[in-house]
Amino acid sequence: MKYYISVIIAAIALVIAVLIIGNSYKYKFKTAENITVTGSAEKDFISDQIVWTGNYTRKDLDLKAAYAALKEDESRIKSYLKEKGVAENEMVVSAINIDKEFTTRFDGAGKQIGSDFTGYNLKQNVTVDSRDIAKVEKISREVTELIQSGIEMNSTSPAYYYTKLSELKIDLLAKASADAKLRAKTIAENTGGSLGSIRKAIMGVFQITGQNSNEDYSYGGAFNTSNKNKTASITMKVDFAVD
Repeated sequence: MKYYISVIIAAIALVIAVLIIGNSYKYKFKTAENITVTGSAEKDFISDQIVWTGNYTRKDLDLKAAYAALKEDESRIKSYLKEKGVAENEMVVSAINIDKEFTTRFDGAGKQIGSDFTGYNLKQNVTVDSRDIAKVEKISREVTELIQSGIEMNSTSPAYYYTKLSELKIDLLAKASADAKLRAKTIAENTGGSLGSIRKAIMGVFQITGQNSNEDYSYGGAFNTSNKNKTASITMKVDFAVD
């Protein structure tokens, strides 16, 4: 009797072991079934912030004279910008950069024999940071008219920014994720399965490029500042389970 009981117990244990092993292989097989897709989203937008920088210089053999002339230029430039509608809190004047300049002397054989001091060259920048893009664009084009008043003024190209990048990025992430889900669902349904839950999601590079600029995407993410009209794009790589 004990023999038969032992045989029955052993048989039951064998059946349980087979069921456990079978379920483990089934689970392993199911977990291996997944779909990996990359969703994308992009949006055109217009910059709402502009930053422009102009620079001016004064040179003189006497440092005090050069400094006095540069400070006079600074005062006249600030007055000019205020007349153009720039508020005091929209402009920043940099510290003065001072360079000593020399010319090299050579002998008849072309050998350097010394140098002569030619003066102090003082440089300074004024930067305008504003939300009024049209106003600052106009200033960047016209500010060189200060040259007529004796100021050696150089204008750089404006840089354009967007103050709501965080909100834009979140919106694009949602759209890229939805695009990834739609792609995965289409694949699953057309191959006889159904889409399961997300197993892994990896955000791609966030890019900002100029519209109609033929600008290349970069591995670390492009961040265009030279165009007022821009395009933001992002990708999402998502792994979905398949039921």
